[in-house]
Amino acid sequence: MEERDHKKIGPELGLFYIDPVVGKGLPMFLPKGAIIKRELENFVVEEETRRGYQHVDTPDLANLALYKKSGHYPHYKDSMYAPINIDDDEYMLRPMTCPHHFQMFLHKPRSYKELPMRIAELAQLYRYEQSGEIMGLQRVRSFCLADAHIICASEEQAAEEAGKALELIEYMSSVLGLKFGEDYRYRLSLGDRDNTEKYYDNPEAWEKGEELLREVMKKRGNEFEEAKDEAAFYGPKIDVQMKNVNGKEDTAFTVQYDFCMPDKFDLKYIGQDGKEHRAFVVHRSSVGAIERVMAFLIEKYAGAFPLWLSPEQIAVIPVSEKHFDYAREVHEKLKLSGIRSVLDDDNDSLGKKIRGAKQDKLPYFIVVGDKEVESGQLPLENRSGEKVEMTIDDIALKLCGEIKSRSL
Repeated sequence: MEERDHKKIGPELGLFYIDPVVGKGLPMFLPKGAIIKRELENFVVEEETRRGYQHVDTPDLANLALYKKSGHYPHYKDSMYAPINIDDDEYMLRPMTCPHHFQMFLHKPRSYKELPMRIAELAQLYRYEQSGEIMGLQRVRSFCLADAHIICASEEQAAEEAGKALELIEYMSSVLGLKFGEDYRYRLSLGDRDNTEKYYDNPEAWEKGEELLREVMKKRGNEFEEAKDEAAFYGPKIDVQMKNVNGKEDTAFTVQYDFCMPDKFDLKYIGQDGKEHRAFVVHRSSVGAIERVMAFLIEKYAGAFPLWLSPEQIAVIPVSEKHFDYAREVHEKLKLSGIRSVLDDDNDSLGKKIRGAKQDKLPYFIVVGDKEVESGQLPLENRSGEKVEMTIDDIALKLCGEIKSRSL
């Protein structure tokens, strides 16, 4: 499956590369790859906002005391970068956003009327991956996570929000063309009551948390397997598992129930009775790490992305030099409509230009010759070889409709 391997296709299509001078596990996104990344991020913000998430922005750096408070340090010490000494204090490149979001919740008193509070962020995170584990975009040392933490008023509300998070994951997966049972599967990741070094020591809470997520899955009717000793240290989780073209499986997205952090951060809200009550927390990621989902999508589509994700959406190809002016006019109109058009005005043969558009896996291309200049009717051809003649205005309307709907 080398022809679908994102580590091969990505650099060939000019999407990303790994620069040895910059460092292992630190992908460099070229202009085309940066467009795909930005489209995915825009999709996340748009859909999450529509579903009641509030997007925030928190620092990539935090005082080490924050991670000691959360318990991530020393639990995840081996996958965190060494503390940085600043003004006689120790700071840490963040490996996760949960502590930032909990502190944000605590910055003023909260009412039950504000709950569930869905705090979301496209967060740049930093984790130390062993050299042997680093792989393309799938396992990296710096990545952008579509992260969120939902502060709830009750266990029932937490269960409801976990179900809604799974609905969001399934919807976003369907838009990306990923199918349950074919591209991903569910795993209920459980803790181990006997391993109090790895997991928060509260057997009763583990029993309730695991049963809560089990019931969420049963209620949804999705097939899932259970896996012991795969939970987060603070609670059980539902993992969305995907395989790359080489058969290696990774967790792509996740929904986690957290009974630990509300205690550690003393997360409280004022209830209807005017008294303080302990909050409940659900962690979730809608599309996981942007880099990792890009790796899956590159491999799924072998670089031939749906129109909305394609870094270049249409090529305008003049037959000869005398058609350059009209081709340029068509190209500019498409760009003004918000379509990512490229103009191939090289002095190559027409056959070579068309082969180039196909090799670059553009969804559409238009050839402009004498007939097109005279009639104003343009032959819009797609990757499948289907061709239809349309005016430039109709082409712009058609493509903009496909882009807006994120059609596959």
